[in-house]
Amino acid sequence: MISFLRTILLFATAVLATLILGLTVIVAAMLGVNDKPNGLFEKAPRWWSTLVLWAAGIKLRVHGTEKLMLGEPHIFASNHVSWFDVPALAKILPRYKFVAKAELFKVPIFGRGMRAIGMIEIQRDNRKAAFGAYDIAAEKIRGGSSVVVFPEGTRGHAYPLRPFKKGPFVLAIAAGVPIIPVIVHGTIEIMPKGSLRVHPGTIDVHLLEPVRTTGVDYDHREALMQTVRTRMVNAMRELYGVESPPTTTVSRLASSIEAVSSKTLPTETR
Repeated sequence: MISFLRTILLFATAVLATLILGLTVIVAAMLGVNDKPNGLFEKAPRWWSTLVLWAAGIKLRVHGTEKLMLGEPHIFASNHVSWFDVPALAKILPRYKFVAKAELFKVPIFGRGMRAIGMIEIQRDNRKAAFGAYDIAAEKIRGGSSVVVFPEGTRGHAYPLRPFKKGPFVLAIAAGVPIIPVIVHGTIEIMPKGSLRVHPGTIDVHLLEPVRTTGVDYDHREALMQTVRTRMVNAMRELYGVESPPTTTVSRLASSIEAVSSKTLPTETR
């Protein structure tokens, strides 16, 4: 019964928040409002996510917030197993743009709102168009925004990591910015892929050690990809006992692909 009521509240809240905030950012974009730090286009998705998480009865725990390196654009590479991965990340990350599937941009108001705030559309089945999206993402990074990517490509049905796509790592090399691997856990239990029913619970977001891309060239994109994936696989195993299938072994470049050491401090938020 609680799950049913939460589901009704969630969808009602999501629709209302989308109408109000979506129309607000669409009009603001038409009026030429600038996309600036702590401005409307940065705050609107955070407000939307806060309302959605509240309606679903979700507590959010964030680990490793000191790894955000505020003031420096970077790429967040996260696992993806549930629709709730997005609002969890959207609430906590600073000044970002998501790379999102093209289908979302077709949703009335929601899609136009995404375009208005500068989210990046990617056509996953069109390789040329997909890499064009990463060119746009590189422009966003040069403009001071971080970019959020899901290197597995699509949502999975379970926590073990699937093989990564190379595009996000080509973007990281071209932009020359650090990659922060991210592990999101707890979202399958709240709403698994293919379900429309929500179950209140807790989501844990772990920000892992950043990986520098300085000195890494295009020929070593697979080495960079493997370094990031290995870090996420190890974290998933150590934190939650989840084993992910291995991928083709690629030699890593210890001299050019490095981690930035820091401690992990948990933070709770709602």
